[in-house]
Amino acid sequence: MTALELWPIVTVLVGILGLLVGSFLNVVVYRVPNGMSVVAPPSACPGCGSEIKPYDNVPVLSWLALRGKCRSCKEPISARYPLVEAGVGVFFAVVAVWWWLVSSASATSTSAVVANVLVLVAFLWLAGVSVALALIDLDTHKLPNAIVLPSYLVGGILLAAAGILNSDIDALIRAGIGMAAMWLAYFLMAMLYPGGMGFGDVKLAGVLGLYLGFVGWGALLVGAFAAFFFGGLYATGLLLARKAGRKSGIPFGPWMLIGAWTGIFFGTALWNSYLSLLGVA
Repeated sequence: MTALELWPIVTVLVGILGLLVGSFLNVVVYRVPNGMSVVAPPSACPGCGSEIKPYDNVPVLSWLALRGKCRSCKEPISARYPLVEAGVGVFFAVVAVWWWLVSSASATSTSAVVANVLVLVAFLWLAGVSVALALIDLDTHKLPNAIVLPSYLVGGILLAAAGILNSDIDALIRAGIGMAAMWLAYFLMAMLYPGGMGFGDVKLAGVLGLYLGFVGWGALLVGAFAAFFFGGLYATGLLLARKAGRKSGIPFGPWMLIGAWTGIFFGTALWNSYLSLLGVA
C-alpha cells in the first residue's frame, strides 16, 4: 500500500481516536478544576449517582441512543458532551490532514517515518490540550498547571526527538526561541497590566511558542498576533452588545489557542503572502 493510499485510513483512525479522547476530555474539563482524579472514581450520573456503564459511554452514539438522558433517572445529559466528542474527532482528523500536507509523507527511511509520527503525536497532544484548556478557561477563568506544565515536557520531548531524527536543527532553534519569546512577552504584559493578563496565560504562551516556532517563523508571528486579533474582536463584540464593560475581564486562553492554531495551519502561507505584498519574498 502506497503512502497516498494510506493517508485516508490514517485520517479516519485518528478521527476515531479523537472521539475517544473527546470523551475523556469531558471528564478532564469537569474534574481537574475541582481537584479530582481523572481516573477514579468511574464516571457517574450527577443526578442519581449511578455509575455509567461502558455501553452507555460510547462517544456521541450513546448520547443519541439515550436521547440525552440518564438511563436510570432520566436526568438530562448536556449536549456539550457529544459536541465535545464530535468536535475533538473532527479536530484530530483536521490535524492529521495538515500533518500529511506539511510532513515528508513520502519518506521511506525509518528515522524519517518515526520523526513524522512523533510530530503527529505532538500536535494531537496539543489539540487535546487546547480543547480542555479552552473549555476550562471559559468555565472557570483558569488554566490549570496540571494540564499546562506537562505540555512543556511532552511537546519538548516529542518535537526535539523529531527534529533530531530529521536532522532539522533549525526547527529546534526556532522552537526554543518561540517558547522563550512568547513566555517573556506575556510575562511582561502580566507585570505591566496585572488585571488583564494572568500567569496562566504566561505559562500557556510558552507552550504555544514552542509549537509555533517548530512549524516556522511565519507560524510563530501570525499565531502570536492572531490571539490578540481574535480576542479583540470578541471583546469588541461584547462591548457593542453591552454584555461587558471596558474593565470586564474575559478569558484570554481560548483566543491564544485559536490564534496558535491559525498560525499552525495558515501562518506560513499568510506570512509568505504578506512578504510578497511587500516585495521582499
